[in-house]
Amino acid sequence: MARAIWTGVITFGLASVPVGLYTATEDHTVHFHQLQRGTADRIRNRRVNERTGKEVDSKDIVKAFEAAEGEYIVIDPDELDEIAPGRSKAIEISDFVDLADMEPVYFARTYYVAPRGKEHLKVYELLRAALAEADKAGIATFVMRGRQYLTALRAADQVLVLQTLHWADEVRDPGRELPELPSGRAGRGKELDMALQLVDALSAEWEPARYHDTYQEKVRELVKAKAEGRDIALAEEAPEATNVVDLMDVLQHSLDQARSPGGGATEERKKKSAADRPAQKSELRRMSKAELYQQASDQDVPGRSKMTRDQLIDALARAGRRGRKKAA
Repeated sequence: MARAIWTGVITFGLASVPVGLYTATEDHTVHFHQLQRGTADRIRNRRVNERTGKEVDSKDIVKAFEAAEGEYIVIDPDELDEIAPGRSKAIEISDFVDLADMEPVYFARTYYVAPRGKEHLKVYELLRAALAEADKAGIATFVMRGRQYLTALRAADQVLVLQTLHWADEVRDPGRELPELPSGRAGRGKELDMALQLVDALSAEWEPARYHDTYQEKVRELVKAKAEGRDIALAEEAPEATNVVDLMDVLQHSLDQARSPGGGATEERKKKSAADRPAQKSELRRMSKAELYQQASDQDVPGRSKMTRDQLIDALARAGRRGRKKAA
């Protein structure tokens, strides 16, 4: 049984529920020790006093801010706790936002949230069900281990999930950070049409278990082979960049390969893909308002007659996500 790494309460409006936070993922990376080359001698990292060269016990180490060269302001851990926002250990939801509007670049780590006691199950499930039905995330801040986190609380199947988020000033602007970016959008043409066909041919339902870390498998295979005195096959070279002149040929060959037996999505997965699933937001944006309204009428979206085009897109996207969850 997992142990909570943080305990407190979630509040929304005047309602609150005591919860515990649990790590949602685990690391399966192959870890190595460091040795001095040519020996079996382990390399150790030690905390050493820069002036005396002597090792220092962790209980004698404090935090300090360098105000000027050689001048430090020492900060005690208790002083950091005293000024920490949210010392009441509460995750107070301040806003509810559409999940579809949250860019993935803001998401950091994922945690499961569990109620602390059977008597709190009803309030916990009420919040989970409301978030699931509205397809929204609750935005909140909380403090853990001397650091304040911006978070998004969202509903998964039977459980609430807390995602820590990067603060806005931590997310870099690609326009300023990257050396080259397209100067304009790709216009409608044969290349884009064929690229869309390729995307459609390779479309499938999201099934996480289908994907696995092949690099870690190769690392374990390398360790085993070296222990047994065997050679191991080298990895293939990375493919060369596609020449713009050959783009149409490359796309056509890719499309032919994807459509060949075993080349792309299986027949079973294809049945679940584009034609049979509700429209995604990107597909909805290509439709006229009349087409959007017709879809909203077919799906009996409430309030559709008063909606703008953008509101119809949002409402249909939410209805599609709810439909996929029910089908699953």
